[in-house]
Amino acid sequence: MFEGIAIWGERARDLTIADVKERVRTVLRWQLANGVLFVRSHVDVCDPQLTALRALLELRDEVFGQMTLQLVAFPQQGIQSFPDGEALMRRAIEMGADVVGGIPHFELTREYGEQSVKFAVAVAHEFNKLVDIHCDETDDEHSRFLEVLAAETIHLNMQGRVTASHTTAMHSYNNAYAGRLIVNVARAGLHMVTNPLDNAVLQGRFDHYPIRRGHTRVKELLAAGVNVCLGHDSVMDPWYPLGKADPLQAAFTLAHYGQMSGFEEIRTLIDMITVNGARALGVTDYGLEPGCRADLVLFDAPTESDVIRLMAPRRLVIRGGKVVARTEPARHSVMWKGKDEPVDFMPKRPS
Repeated sequence: MFEGIAIWGERARDLTIADVKERVRTVLRWQLANGVLFVRSHVDVCDPQLTALRALLELRDEVFGQMTLQLVAFPQQGIQSFPDGEALMRRAIEMGADVVGGIPHFELTREYGEQSVKFAVAVAHEFNKLVDIHCDETDDEHSRFLEVLAAETIHLNMQGRVTASHTTAMHSYNNAYAGRLIVNVARAGLHMVTNPLDNAVLQGRFDHYPIRRGHTRVKELLAAGVNVCLGHDSVMDPWYPLGKADPLQAAFTLAHYGQMSGFEEIRTLIDMITVNGARALGVTDYGLEPGCRADLVLFDAPTESDVIRLMAPRRLVIRGGKVVARTEPARHSVMWKGKDEPVDFMPKRPS
């Protein structure tokens, strides 16, 4: 992960507004084709010119009505560890970022990390913004900033407005500490986002054998009533090169790494890329109920389990009652005993 941050720091020096907008438009089109209508994007603000943020603010207006783009002011190099980090974060919020971010485990010291969390939550409280912190994204069991985030959320009465992303260090905590922490996460009303694509390839890099899976404690958090969501995180960048902006890709991965292969667990995976994520983003009028937004994604599969198993194409994507994307799924056939026969990858079910 830290190597990726270093590579990105070099790339970020050459950013232009046109460059950022061209690449983001490409990914937004991929996301729309995959049924994604609401996007939370972490925008690096460790740049005195705030080039990426200015580009994304323009794009947010450009796609309004077709997709909802929520922007996180994200200090990739840290708030306390980057020159004028606090001032840049404030400027980003004043320019129109929707969410305050942070990365305390990357700060130069533990004390800086705590200060960055406290600053982020305080600024969000001041400007009435949401919070989304990249928190404890490491295998280091001593990285414990999630407890600081929970405490500050409770202290400033920000329950329901704060998200902790990744929290992979929780995988390595002793069970006594993890159990107490999960109780406080639930008390703080934190939303939790796990990102299985990146986490699966980034964590455990210092292990020999056994190699840790490196995910947060998804099942324990769900059992405690915490709202746990599934993120894609990177699409194609120094941290993860194999994405196609499809939440199902992340859900399929977590079914394996998180051992969520039970019938109800597979249904929960669907919730984690739909209603749970909408709750974390503060989306209102969401769902298939009278009076909701008339948004709908139609999969080429008969059940939730088949959606995950087949990584099913999206036949139609509807926003506000209008079709905004469609996919014609491929039809497969095989030469079987000399005859061309169709294959639909569905098991024969008893009549």
